[in-house]
Amino acid sequence: MELILKKPICFFDLETTGIKVAVDRIVEIAILKVYPNGNKESHTWRVNPEMPIPEESSAIHGITDEMVVNEPTFKELAPKVYALIKDSDLGGFNSNRFDIPLLAEELLRAEIDFDMKKAMSVDVQTIFHKMEKRTLEAAYKFYCNKDLKDAHSAAADTNATYEVLKAQLDKYSELENDVRFLADFSSHKSHADFAGFISYNEDGVEVFSFGKYKDRLVSEVLDNDPGYFSWLLNADFPLYTKTVLTRIRLQKLNTKS
Repeated sequence: MELILKKPICFFDLETTGIKVAVDRIVEIAILKVYPNGNKESHTWRVNPEMPIPEESSAIHGITDEMVVNEPTFKELAPKVYALIKDSDLGGFNSNRFDIPLLAEELLRAEIDFDMKKAMSVDVQTIFHKMEKRTLEAAYKFYCNKDLKDAHSAAADTNATYEVLKAQLDKYSELENDVRFLADFSSHKSHADFAGFISYNEDGVEVFSFGKYKDRLVSEVLDNDPGYFSWLLNADFPLYTKTVLTRIRLQKLNTKS
């Protein structure tokens, strides 16, 4: 079954130096852009992460320091990446919890404001886990009856993710061929930031989801305890979380003026 699209969707996969969103870097990125008319374009780039790649990470994806030393940095690639995805929804495997947050961090470091309010995200892993609870290799075998060669190669994983989603639509009649439905179905919880430090309450207003102010309105906390805002900006939180906090604070200040 082919996807019914109202706008393009970019399936993407990252290979990285590690799994810490706030500190690790991209070493390879693959993007498969699918258009509403069925046309596709794909791009894969190796990336110089400007930091050593740990041996345990190289053991997974096979990319070493020597292989990326002469490749462009993400800051150099960022305009091309953003040009591809800026008009699109996003799709991936475990993308809501890892790939999208880490991509947002890299784009913000490159001084590109990445705002997911303009896009929906379909996490194929979440659909898979809700339906079958397996890994990507098992999903590819289960849904497509194919062995996933070159697993943990960004391009192979990206194309497999796209094929799995189409096969899921064929298999499960309860899944609607609509990106908004798939995005809602594959989301874990409604968060204002990717890392889940700021959630929405029942009224759709931002609240803290951790710490001493858990479930308190962000705008009220920033008003009543400005020192907490300063601490958050200087602590080891993801850049996107800090960007969301700053937007909320600015909106509050603009409302007062």
